[in-house]
Amino acid sequence: MHTTISRNILLWISLVLVFFHRATPLHAESWVVYYSDKEPETRFESYSLLVFDSQYHPPLERLKERGKIILGYLSLGEVENHRRHFSTVTEQKLLLMENEDWPGSYFIDVRNPVWTELVIEVLIPELLQQGFHGLFIDTLDNPGYLEDLDPKRYRGMRQGGIHLVKAIRRHYPELPIMINRGFDLLDHLIYDVDMILAESTRSLPDPDGKGHHLTPDAEYEATAAKLRRFKEIRPRLKLYSLDYWDPTDAKGQALIYRQQREHGFIPYVSTIELNQVFPEPSP
Repeated sequence: MHTTISRNILLWISLVLVFFHRATPLHAESWVVYYSDKEPETRFESYSLLVFDSQYHPPLERLKERGKIILGYLSLGEVENHRRHFSTVTEQKLLLMENEDWPGSYFIDVRNPVWTELVIEVLIPELLQQGFHGLFIDTLDNPGYLEDLDPKRYRGMRQGGIHLVKAIRRHYPELPIMINRGFDLLDHLIYDVDMILAESTRSLPDPDGKGHHLTPDAEYEATAAKLRRFKEIRPRLKLYSLDYWDPTDAKGQALIYRQQREHGFIPYVSTIELNQVFPEPSP
C-alpha cells in the first residue's frame, strides 16, 4: 500500500472540491438515501442531497449536472463480505467477529493504523474518482458497542473511531462529511463533520421484525435535544433524520416528517432496504 496519495489523485480531488464549493451549496433542505441502481434519475428530481451506495448506484454525472450534492456510502466500523476491499482487510487481519445482526458483515478494528491508511489512501480516493462530492460515514456506533461489550479486549475502540474521523478531516479538510449516529463520539467530532444523521430516532423495529413503531417520546426528545445542542455549539452543522415506516401508511409517514422538522431535523422516511425512493406524502 502506498504511503502517500498520488499527485494525480490529489489534483483531481482539489478540482472536485473547488467545483463543489463554487457550484453547489452545502445547505440541502431535501434529501434521500438510496442503495440500488434501478430507479430512473427523474426519481431524484425533488431532492437536493443524495446519499448513494458507493458500489451500487445510478449514474452520477447527469445528477451532478442538475446541481445535486451526492455523498458516497463508506462503512468505517464494519465491512461486508461483498465489498471490493473485503479481501484486503482480511489479509491485513483487520477483521474482528461477525455482526450477528447482519450476517456476512464483520466488525473492523478501528484502532489499527492500517485501517486508517486504507481508508484515506485507497477507499476515499476510489469514491471521489467515481464522482461523489463527499462521504456518508456509517457504523461508527460499533466502536462504543464493542468497548462496552468487552472493555479489556476492545479498550480504545471509541478513541480509535475518533482518531479515524479526525484523520479523514486532516487529509480532506474541505470534503463534505455526513456521519450516521455515532452519538457517543460526537462530542469530539462536531468540528470534523458537516452533517449528522439521526437514523431510527423516531421509529424502531417491532419485536417480530415485521414493522416499526414510534420511539418512546422521552427517549426521542432526549436524543433530539442532545443533537440540537451540537448545532447550538456549531450553527453551520446540519441535522438530518432517517426513519423507517410502512410506505402505505401515509398518515404515519406524515407524522414522522412533521415531528422531525419540529425538532430541527431535515427528514426522510423509507423502508429498511433503502432500495426504493418514497416521496413525502402530500399534505
